[in-house]
Amino acid sequence: MLHIKWELQLKNMWKFPGGLSEPGEDIGDTAVREVFEETGIKSEFRSLLSIRQQHTHPGAFGKSDMYIICRLKPHSFTINFCQRECLRCEWMDLSDLVKTENTTPITSRVARLLLYGYREGFDKIDLTVEELPAVYTGLFYKIYHKELPDSYKTMTGTD
Repeated sequence: MLHIKWELQLKNMWKFPGGLSEPGEDIGDTAVREVFEETGIKSEFRSLLSIRQQHTHPGAFGKSDMYIICRLKPHSFTINFCQRECLRCEWMDLSDLVKTENTTPITSRVARLLLYGYREGFDKIDLTVEELPAVYTGLFYKIYHKELPDSYKTMTGTD
């Protein structure tokens, strides 16, 4: 049975672990680091699921805020949570999380998205990552998108 880690914050609501990226830190690396720091769970980045954009966010230092939700694969399951950031931390079945009222709106929506992916296939919800060469010599960037069929990855302009 699929379980996803959720934490209870000071507001007494179930939510995702999360935090700010370090300068130069990739999205997936940030998600893996934040989950480990807050829960003690070792994990691996699998995909980007969604992005929340919010203007005038009180904790965004006067900037617009982008909150990026990632899907991770756990490599450990023993919880050792940070008591400074969490009141409680536990594994919860997605179907239970979908039913709970004691959660944030984004957690509720993403729980439904994950349940859909679990039941119908994560290929329906995942944004995969690919590294491509930048126009600047020797530099690369990462692009997140729905997976392309192989025939489209190698397509030329005349196909």
